[in-house]
Amino acid sequence: MGLWILLAIIVILAVWAVTIYNGLVALRNRFKNAFAQIDVQLKRRYDLIPNLVEVAKGYIKHERETLEAVIKARNQAVAAATAAGANPGNPAAMQQLGQAEGALTGVLGRMFALAESYPDLKANQNMLALQEELSSTENKVAFARQAFNDAVMEYNTKRESFPDNIFAGAFGFTPAELLAATESAEERKAPKVSF
Repeated sequence: MGLWILLAIIVILAVWAVTIYNGLVALRNRFKNAFAQIDVQLKRRYDLIPNLVEVAKGYIKHERETLEAVIKARNQAVAAATAAGANPGNPAAMQQLGQAEGALTGVLGRMFALAESYPDLKANQNMLALQEELSSTENKVAFARQAFNDAVMEYNTKRESFPDNIFAGAFGFTPAELLAATESAEERKAPKVSF
């Protein structure tokens, strides 16, 4: 009889441990999937930027420095997004992505402010269409970022709660990093894209 009780306790503990482990795996996969949704929108954004620069290039010929800065910031953001996509739980990669995105937003804002000085560019149909696409994509990125941060928060809460924290440490469930804005208050303003 005592052996059966001991065996029942062992089985209950094993089921409990497996349930905790599977819950942590599910939450980790959820935040990785949420990052994949951000990645989709960021790629869309990155694809729009060269087209935007090409349209602006014809009008803003003597502002080459600004256009080159946009392309450079875009390329750095693409590299940071690729690194973060390889391991969305890596705090350094997420911070690097946040910084690269902040820099890209800043130079885009400067380009749009500069474009305000060119009435022909403001009236260009391609520029207007690209502006609308970029604005729509920025909104999608914001929603995807919020979903990612919610998933990370849920995962981190579970892995830090007792008794899950015991299993999280034992099985290598490391904390995940929120994708936070790293730019200044001025840079946090959405780029003005009214043409």
